[in-house]
Amino acid sequence: MSSHEQKDSMQPKVGVYICHCGGNISDHVDVEQVARDIEKIPGVTVVHTNTFMCSDPGQELIQEDIKTGEINRVVVASCAPSLHEITFRNAIQRAGMNPYQYEHANIREQVSWVHHGASACAKAATLISAAVAKAKQLEAMDPIRVEAHRHATVIGGGIAGLRAAIDLSGQGLSVALIEKSPFLGGHAAHLDTLSPGGETATEAIRRLASMVMEDPGIQLYTCSRVVSSEGYVGNFKITVQQQPPADASALAGKPTGVYLPFAGFYPHKIPTDIREWTIDTGAIVFATGFETYHPRGGEFAFGESPRVITLSQLIRLIAEAKGSGKKLFYNGNYIRRLAVIHCVGSRQIPGIHEPDADGNLNEYCSRTCCSAALQAVIAVREQYPETHVLEYYRDIRTYGRGHEAYYERAAEKGVLFFRFEPEEEPRVEITPYADFPLKVTVKDSLTFGENVEAGVDLMVLAVGMLPGKIGDLVDMMKLPVGADRFLQEVHPKLRPVEMANSGMLLAGTCQAPMDISESCNGAQAASSKAAALLGKGYVELDPFVANVNLDSCNGTGACAAACPQKAISIAPVEADGNQAMRAHVNPAVCNGCGICVAVCTTNAIDVNGWSLKQYEDMVDAIIAA
Repeated sequence: MSSHEQKDSMQPKVGVYICHCGGNISDHVDVEQVARDIEKIPGVTVVHTNTFMCSDPGQELIQEDIKTGEINRVVVASCAPSLHEITFRNAIQRAGMNPYQYEHANIREQVSWVHHGASACAKAATLISAAVAKAKQLEAMDPIRVEAHRHATVIGGGIAGLRAAIDLSGQGLSVALIEKSPFLGGHAAHLDTLSPGGETATEAIRRLASMVMEDPGIQLYTCSRVVSSEGYVGNFKITVQQQPPADASALAGKPTGVYLPFAGFYPHKIPTDIREWTIDTGAIVFATGFETYHPRGGEFAFGESPRVITLSQLIRLIAEAKGSGKKLFYNGNYIRRLAVIHCVGSRQIPGIHEPDADGNLNEYCSRTCCSAALQAVIAVREQYPETHVLEYYRDIRTYGRGHEAYYERAAEKGVLFFRFEPEEEPRVEITPYADFPLKVTVKDSLTFGENVEAGVDLMVLAVGMLPGKIGDLVDMMKLPVGADRFLQEVHPKLRPVEMANSGMLLAGTCQAPMDISESCNGAQAASSKAAALLGKGYVELDPFVANVNLDSCNGTGACAAACPQKAISIAPVEADGNQAMRAHVNPAVCNGCGICVAVCTTNAIDVNGWSLKQYEDMVDAIIAA
């Protein structure tokens, strides 16, 4: 008899561990009284409380009770299971007990954060009672082992994609790097000097791209995109299509293997025809980048005057005009005074700002714009001291390490700052007959609401970041998207680069606005996760998947039709000497949602770890509480 079978044969002995959560719970729930109530439940052999159950001393309480044989089931009552479920499973496993004979009761978010006094205590005791009832029914399970390709695919050849590909290869995985354009470097190629180190974008992209080109473990495909995808973690099959770019004629004759200013690294000659192929891969890293906000026609006179440009256009202007003298010119016009407006397309407020054609508002902060704008105006003042600069902002958010110095240097260089409220944004007017072609009017909160007018020669809009245009990938691969429309991680602290789709990882600005250093950090985290996932040649998955009782199944196919993951198929099996159609679950694809359980008319399907019998016992416990 195996150790799992021996434990299953024992009478359930449940240990309950209630957390104070440093006061988050105990300030509103009488934890000791709840513990005394739970001790009375039949089958509960141990009840402990602790200030922080997730701490080492808290975990050691559980492990000691397991090792002494006092318990063979565990219930932890604390914060949301998404935070520390893995922590407790690992602690239980280290003590020699099956990690799946553990149940979690959430008495922080579901109790102490929404209830107080006697009602909080009563609800906490009820939830723990239900968890105990389920725990008694828990059986030992083993993780699902899936063979895995030691290969990763990176989608996107910007800075994050290049960094991820290099690190994946360095950890022993074969890599396919897929980029839709003819160039490598992404939006970073539109920059000049990178902060805070002072390296140029040219140097950074050339260095990373050369490493990719010279690495035999990386297969690079430019002018390519993913057109279909199937499979699951460890065993994805993606179809890639390569075709000539729309601007193929403009690239004809360009030297390959070099960096082209404000375009990126040009690694290959362009393809001349369309071709498709498939890649078998174990994990997919999304490094699909972002789009830059494009101001609406008339927004701060954008599109109405050629003298209203975006920050990226100013950065390019500064880079191309280096060494041209002390005066800055744009389209042949001397720029005596330049103005910058922050937060264009970011931090939008319902009722104040106009949504886009799809009804979306960009309510998030794009984070990098303030530092980039300040860095640009410092360059203007240093290189072209006869050009004066005005900055109009809601808030300055120079959050990066050392970036606050940009604000201080800009002020020292004579940049004038004006602060406005979001409902009173600067007004930009075209004034063709005045001394200056543009006039900016703002209600300046720094001067106690005084209306300040200024004529300028050039208006610069510090535009924010938008989610990349990857709707085809989102629909194809059923990728999770947040309220901000960027790709969404499982948890920003505990699983910051993993998506809910197992084997799919995030790198860089496809996830959120980031600067280059943050994008590279995310790429390295994603590559480390992929290497850990695929390094053994197989993947272990939690066993919380649908399980079919073939004796009860009548093969109608209702479960297969309802399954959103397409994890169920109907196939013939031998039954009483005859061929019969029965449901079959691919455990590597199933995510345990339970929809199949609901539609099965013969109750032939259960989800491991969440059976109907367990639910019934939990309901009975709630009623009896």
